Amino acid sequence: QVQLVESGGGLVQPGGSLRLSCAASQTFVSINDMGWYRQAPGKQRELVTIITNGGTTNYADSVKGRFTISRDNAKNVVYLQMNSLKREDTAVYYCYAQVKVTAFMISDYWGQGTLVTVSS
Repeated sequence: QVQLVESGGGLVQPGGSLRLSCAASQTFVSINDMGWYRQAPGKQRELVTIITNGGTTNYADSVKGRFTISRDNAKNVVYLQMNSLKREDTAVYYCYAQVKVTAFMISDYWGQGTLVTVSS
């Protein structure tokens, strides 16, 4: 069973920065896409950003220019650098990975979620 372990959430003031990390563990062949979703109170989960194993990125319009996703394929880790944080960025952030578990099986996995609170 693949596990995604997140870290880096917390409380930050508006305009501040945070860096989230997510590490994939257990046995698998490779990881395709990795990314971050978020869910604010009373709202549906939404895509924040995603990165392919080749490094191609895609961002939600609401975070373009403020958030940066990166990954270390050797360590199976994905990062989310969040700058110029706004109150509306407050949410539980979930790591996502599309994993090639075996030569014939690809599955989606999610982290447990980490809370980011932007407040003064």
